[in-house]
Amino acid sequence: MSKIKILWADDEIDHLKAHLLFLEEKGFDVVTVNNGLDAIEQASSSHFDLIFLDENMPGISGLETLKKIKETDGQVPIVMITKSEEEHIMEDAIGSKIADYLIKPVNPRQILMTIKKQTDNKRLITESVAQRYQQDFRNIGMAFMDRLDWPKWKELYKKLTYWETEMDGSDETGMEEILTTQKAEGNKEFCKYIEDNYLDFIKYDSDEAPIMSHTLIRKGVLPEKKDGAPLFVLLIDNLRFDQWKTIQKEISNYYRTEKEDIYLSILPTTTQYARNALFSGLMPLDLSKRFPDKWSNDEEEGGKNLHEEFFLNDLLQRLRFNSDAKYVKVTNLNNAKAMVDQLPNLVNQELVFIVYNFIDTLSHARTDYKIMRELAEDEAAYRKLTLSWFEHSPLLETIKYLAEKGVKLVITTDHGSKKVDRPVKVVGEKDTTTNLRYKTGKKLSYNKNDVFAVPKPEDALLPSQHMSSSFIFSKENDFFVYPNNLNHYAKYYKDTFQHGGISMEEMLIPLVTLVPK
Repeated sequence: MSKIKILWADDEIDHLKAHLLFLEEKGFDVVTVNNGLDAIEQASSSHFDLIFLDENMPGISGLETLKKIKETDGQVPIVMITKSEEEHIMEDAIGSKIADYLIKPVNPRQILMTIKKQTDNKRLITESVAQRYQQDFRNIGMAFMDRLDWPKWKELYKKLTYWETEMDGSDETGMEEILTTQKAEGNKEFCKYIEDNYLDFIKYDSDEAPIMSHTLIRKGVLPEKKDGAPLFVLLIDNLRFDQWKTIQKEISNYYRTEKEDIYLSILPTTTQYARNALFSGLMPLDLSKRFPDKWSNDEEEGGKNLHEEFFLNDLLQRLRFNSDAKYVKVTNLNNAKAMVDQLPNLVNQELVFIVYNFIDTLSHARTDYKIMRELAEDEAAYRKLTLSWFEHSPLLETIKYLAEKGVKLVITTDHGSKKVDRPVKVVGEKDTTTNLRYKTGKKLSYNKNDVFAVPKPEDALLPSQHMSSSFIFSKENDFFVYPNNLNHYAKYYKDTFQHGGISMEEMLIPLVTLVPK
């Protein structure tokens, strides 16, 4: 491995011989100059891994030198060293994207730590993450052996997501594989937990039951509403908890996370069922009975989420909420731009719900287009793609505006998605639904160990297509395929992101309260 090459510019460089000797003994190659012009010339003619730059030099200043070097090499890390602690100098240096800032006098150990941080940062962080996960690995494994209740499942999933996002971009592939295996074990146990408890959760609305889709607004949103102050609820469709953690870093520039919770999506974990339940405050069976003209079963033509605003206002009336909520739906870029234009008026409303459809579109595009699969090859890349979209979206512009106006914000979703890779064979009649993670229809044939079966849909508070219809839900990383042309569809849908079934990624989804900084 070649030596790390450092450029050090300081008009008092002769006084730093002890520092330079110390660095040479540590194996670093150090080039020195005593003015800014020579530093610029050296930086333009040679490659350096790191540059130390004195702020106060005769002739061209350190800040001017910094800007000139950045024009020719924007990637080289530059550490500014100065005697001055004046705020405007620090702000100018930081604004010019320095890597670090040191105040004279500096000692050799301080310089060494700065070099390690700037040139060996990724390796040090990777090793630290791997060591810390190894320490936590046994605790997580032991937890799976217990009978976890709802609060413990939330805590455990948060912990797994933390390690997953911490290892993004890591070179520790061995640790990533161990974490992937441990998460698969977690999903196996979570599916057992849902099979044992789900039907009780939806039948008995007790304080011990999780917040679920149909109780989200009553239990999770309206308690955040304070008299007279506006509350915005941003529902980003198909937003997994790990995707929330990825965009949280950007949002934290404007908002402080007051409360970070997880709620439980109902089954099926699809927009048709989960989001309609969310806005109506009713399980799908009750919703279909209350508004038979506004509920569409799977086999019916037309949109399945056309009445969310109506359902929302009906729910608020039943809950005796004093004023109507403003409802905005964004399904494309033109909608998003129009919403941004509406913001000055929207901030005067008591309660505003924004449904932002993009992540679901991204998920489907990844299934249908080869280039999207390549861009989001794995879970880490999928998170990165989500962040890239978010950083350049009108949604971030919206969040910035709301923060400036002091508006409290709730961010949530309707369901998540699961990367699937194991095809499971199912046989059904012609009118069986086409979703890959759940099926409803007559005379379904399957291996009972592969599915969570609900022979009577009313037991899960779901409407029936026919008198003899039943529901089955896929578990973990499974997806349903029919026997005819099985190999083709198994290959086509393998490693795509789907939703509708049972997994932590689909059902354990974010409910976050944010207050402006």
